[in-house]
Amino acid sequence: MKLAIITGLSCSGKSVALHTLEDEGYYCIDNLPVFLLPALAGELVKRHDKRFQLVAISIDSRNTPTEFESISTLLQPLKAEKIRFEVIFLEAQDETLIKRFSETRRRHPLTGGARPLAEAISYERELMAPFLNVADIRIDTSQTTLHELRHLIRSRITERLDTKISLLVQSFGFKQGVPRDADFVYDARCLPNPHWQPALRQLTGKDEAVQAFLGASNDVKHYQADLAQFLEQWIPRFETEGRSYLTIAIGCTGGQHRSVYLVEQLAIHFRAHGRQIQTRHRDLPREEKAPN
Repeated sequence: MKLAIITGLSCSGKSVALHTLEDEGYYCIDNLPVFLLPALAGELVKRHDKRFQLVAISIDSRNTPTEFESISTLLQPLKAEKIRFEVIFLEAQDETLIKRFSETRRRHPLTGGARPLAEAISYERELMAPFLNVADIRIDTSQTTLHELRHLIRSRITERLDTKISLLVQSFGFKQGVPRDADFVYDARCLPNPHWQPALRQLTGKDEAVQAFLGASNDVKHYQADLAQFLEQWIPRFETEGRSYLTIAIGCTGGQHRSVYLVEQLAIHFRAHGRQIQTRHRDLPREEKAPN
């Protein structure tokens, strides 16, 4: 049995993630009390039922602090039974969550009594911290569209090869903030900026003219080579430690030229070396709204 445990902050996209896994053939259970997790997983394994070969469970903040604090202990029986499981933690910035609650007119599950929304979000973040500490995948949906979140869930959970670490390399613009879910963050603002070339300003790092401009720079070549060498050296160490996922973020000023180019080049490099890699360009134009 393969078990995906979806958890995180309210309005961060947990329902979207669970529905995506359901579409991929997972048997889904919503809002499971956390103390039932070991018993449920053990019972499903004993049944040897094909329906339960792929199972996804969502757990929200409506549990006691003591139950959340004991999550590491609650996961031990799953490890003892050699159940393949992954904890996926979804979150977003406070201002994003407040905006989503306002747009959807949903009530936060922790706003009982006189607690305002901002305090409820802060309390929930504190309450869910033990889950974040054991998460295999951390996804910040602050600037993620519905389509992108569905794609991330499919590529990082349902399509991943179990034998190798899964790499997500994403570009971003420092103007829009650093991704909260990155394991490594690299700053490419020291490289030549195509923005100052009028003919390249409206293009992106995916366009041939921008690629030619950046590819002709020795600084860009050295930066790219050093970055690839560093990752080649240390990715195997993460695999040795049992990591299944690694998120690498490369930023430039606006997330349009330099970071996009480097992400595309790294993807070509690692795919040629047999690595499983997904790319994401966070700050390039998108059409869909963010997940609720």
